[in-house]
Amino acid sequence: MSAPPILRPYRLPSVPAAAALVGAWLALTPSLLPRGPLFQGLLCAVAGLLAYGLGSAASWALRSAGARLTPEHERLARRALLIVSIAGSAVLLWLAHGWQQAQREQIGLDPAPASDPVLATAVALVAFGALLIIARGIRGGGRRLGRLIARVLPLKVAVALGTVLAVWAAYALVNGVMVGRVAETLDATYLAINDEFSTDVPAPELAEVSGGPGSAVSWESLGRQGRVFIANTPTREEIGGFLSQTGARNDFGPYFIPAQPIRVYIGSGPEHQDLDAQVAQAVAELERTGAFERAVLNVATGTGRGWVNENQARALEYLWRGSTATVSVQYSYLPSWMSFLVDGDRPRQAGQALFDAVYARWSQLPEDARPKLLVSGESLGSFGSEGAFAGAQDLATRTDGALWVGPTANNVLWQRFTEDRDAGSPVSLPVHAAGDTVRFSADGAEWPGAGEWAAPRVGYLQHANDPVTWLDFGAVFERPEFLSGERGPGVPDQMIWIPVVTVLQLAVDQLASGIPDGQGHEFGQAPVRAWAEILPPPAWDESDTEALAAHLAELRLDDLDSAPAE
Repeated sequence: MSAPPILRPYRLPSVPAAAALVGAWLALTPSLLPRGPLFQGLLCAVAGLLAYGLGSAASWALRSAGARLTPEHERLARRALLIVSIAGSAVLLWLAHGWQQAQREQIGLDPAPASDPVLATAVALVAFGALLIIARGIRGGGRRLGRLIARVLPLKVAVALGTVLAVWAAYALVNGVMVGRVAETLDATYLAINDEFSTDVPAPELAEVSGGPGSAVSWESLGRQGRVFIANTPTREEIGGFLSQTGARNDFGPYFIPAQPIRVYIGSGPEHQDLDAQVAQAVAELERTGAFERAVLNVATGTGRGWVNENQARALEYLWRGSTATVSVQYSYLPSWMSFLVDGDRPRQAGQALFDAVYARWSQLPEDARPKLLVSGESLGSFGSEGAFAGAQDLATRTDGALWVGPTANNVLWQRFTEDRDAGSPVSLPVHAAGDTVRFSADGAEWPGAGEWAAPRVGYLQHANDPVTWLDFGAVFERPEFLSGERGPGVPDQMIWIPVVTVLQLAVDQLASGIPDGQGHEFGQAPVRAWAEILPPPAWDESDTEALAAHLAELRLDDLDSAPAE
């Protein structure tokens, strides 16, 4: 006895099968970053299934119009399709492998194994078959429901209603049971990760940090990323050791002797503390540690799990001889993508609440006794940090500078500055209002603009091949700007806009690992150079910046889990 149709994904109608094949081929075209065989195979499977659905709809429309293939013609069409699929796939896989190798070489990765196309094909076939079986199961359920409903309603109405009910039931099952269970499991998992710490690092002995002596905030309450951030606070001796090797100490004035950097961090807790309570704790910790008496006060918004970029924080601490304070509150313990899906407004609420509270206290100080007030954030942290400001003028009025690294496509101010860029400047590195206040850079050293960059300075670090910055779901229907006109460095000439497929490619690009500094969403020591341009300290020059960048690049963060926790 032959297997039921639902278990025979290889028995495909010619039109939908041809559409699926084209969809998979299109998914082989290059995007912003190289793809490994696993993600390439999954991408081809999903794109193929979506195209298969379109082909099924087209086939139905043709049959409804009376255009039908005879059984003999159908067999011939399948044979022709088999030959074309084998020959065409071989050519496309060969081309795709060449594109991937060229892209890997361009960004500094080792060549991929020659077996990658074979592995990608195997993954694609298995994944497509599994997805097709699920889709056929839903369709079969709809037909059965339609036959039952047809007993009391007209046939066409019954078929349509049965299909709708089957899709709704499948959605309810997946969303309510599978997704719900997965979400609960992931939530519990990330909560456990937030509570644990991979080393036996004790509570700090520095009074200048949260969780240290005299702090009203317990070490355990900081969460994993908070403890990592606090544990990696450099000491004044470490900063002094570096400064003693350079000429950067001369003529620094009252901050000639290195101070102990202040780091304040408030964890979210398992129930997501009220943001007002968190920022009140943060301001109290700033008061306790003497943060408002330092030269620089940096309000940093973290990513989804609360990660704060060490390279941003340490750069300021070394630049300003330790006379700094950095403050952040954790608004979620979930990765950025989950945090954004669960509550997309919370990062901006957190960024605004923290800055407004710090600014209110800062404003009470005499003008000549205020620290320089900065804001910063990376990725989802930049999205949240922007939430406190209405525009460039607001930033210039209420801060002494800002550094936002790897902005997301959803960043409100970033979108506005990019859309309002000066004529002729590329979208990958725009010039806004001649660069008077806001400027963009790829490396932190070069900031295109006309004339002198007036203070206070607002800087964005971004790469032309960073999928976090360019993943805009509007690309489902419209060609994205970064693929029009002059392309930025790292964007392949062979990358083309394909409705739906391009968005899938950009989503997969965000999962790429091992990307070198200076490419994609990896910025390395670029924040050192950026801060040296945005808020340069007295008696500091380019040679000092390069020495500091090299020094921080060599630092090992005591084997703590300080990797970006997106």
